[in-house]
Amino acid sequence: MSGPPRGANGMGTLPGWAELEAAVPQIVTTMRRYLTQIGCVLRPGSVNGADLALRCFAAFLAETVPEVTSTAQVTRRHIEDYKPWLARRPGQNKPRLTTATIAHRLGTLRMFFIRLDEWAWDEAPPRVPMFPGDLPRQDHPLPRALDDAAAARLLRAARDDKRLLVRVTVEMLLRTGLRVSEYTSLRADAVVQIGAGPWLHVPVGKLREDRYLPLHPNLVALIDQYRTAHVDPANPLLLPRENGKPADRHAVTRYINKAGAAAGLPHIHPHQLRHTLATQAINRGMSLEAIAAMLGHRSMDMTLRYAKIASRTVADEYFAVTDKVDALYGQTPVLPADAIGPEMARLRREHHRLLGNGYCIRPAELDCAFESICETCTFFQTSIEFRPALQAQHDDAITKHQDHRGQLFASLLARLDQDAS
Repeated sequence: MSGPPRGANGMGTLPGWAELEAAVPQIVTTMRRYLTQIGCVLRPGSVNGADLALRCFAAFLAETVPEVTSTAQVTRRHIEDYKPWLARRPGQNKPRLTTATIAHRLGTLRMFFIRLDEWAWDEAPPRVPMFPGDLPRQDHPLPRALDDAAAARLLRAARDDKRLLVRVTVEMLLRTGLRVSEYTSLRADAVVQIGAGPWLHVPVGKLREDRYLPLHPNLVALIDQYRTAHVDPANPLLLPRENGKPADRHAVTRYINKAGAAAGLPHIHPHQLRHTLATQAINRGMSLEAIAAMLGHRSMDMTLRYAKIASRTVADEYFAVTDKVDALYGQTPVLPADAIGPEMARLRREHHRLLGNGYCIRPAELDCAFESICETCTFFQTSIEFRPALQAQHDDAITKHQDHRGQLFASLLARLDQDAS
């Protein structure tokens, strides 16, 4: 077998099937027959991934154990030797393959042997030589979402952008939680009327399922505005680019980050807007089942990841039982609801927070899911007549050393002054 091009660390790039067939013809025949079979039921991208994983293992066999001429001869020892061989290979842009890539290739290879066994092919080894423990454990970081203040800044910046497509893209992804591929594939007739309200028909996509999402009337108006100005009625897409061509994930990323840069935010990946909607929803009490339906999750396991970042929901429920726990430990007596005595007076005096129609006596060290919630909402609007109230809120926050709240009202005041100038 001729030597393949060398990688940065001396490892060769993967040979093609024609080159492998010259070295291990029977193995290649089995693998290509397998790829034909799974091609009848899997998406092309999945088949391409399997193709790469099997070529990788065939290359290992041809390079290290040329005496193995059939997949039926593969033993546990060959798998154990393959794993460090695979771990030493260079990645596309990295010195080594990532853990995720290694897990995918080993998982695909394991499924190959399982199916050979299930299908009772003559080329199946006497026993499946791989186990679930062969796959490296992967880190599962929590979804990265924008906090409420950042999401509001992003949306305001998108609304101020001169290019309507920027606003349409940001609002659609932020308010519907669509995947980029779903957004760019929306058909011209995707907005439908069901009952009394508008809904968005999301076509079959990643999970081979379509679904309907309720659409906010403001989004419907925005879509109509963009299509009237920029979309030929004959175009099959709902929201193509102004030139009529479909957008892709790179274009969508540019649109989002144009607004993000104007809002003073770091680089934003489009999927973060999907995470943001889910986090906002769960933090405001939406059920996991409803979130799963909205996002098109096939398994609740995917949705449960958002339960881990529902900090406000967790905090609210935690503090709801704090008094009872303290009473159990004998640290703090539980005050009756109508007990307004010296202790409550002290809390009101030392920790009270100015609200629109009264005061909050929440202790300073506790967070609150609803403090300034209206002012951070994307639907919040104010005008110069409310400036004295906003100034009072700002001054109160500064006095109480509530920096985040102070910055919020400072930004609102600055916007008012800018609009008035």
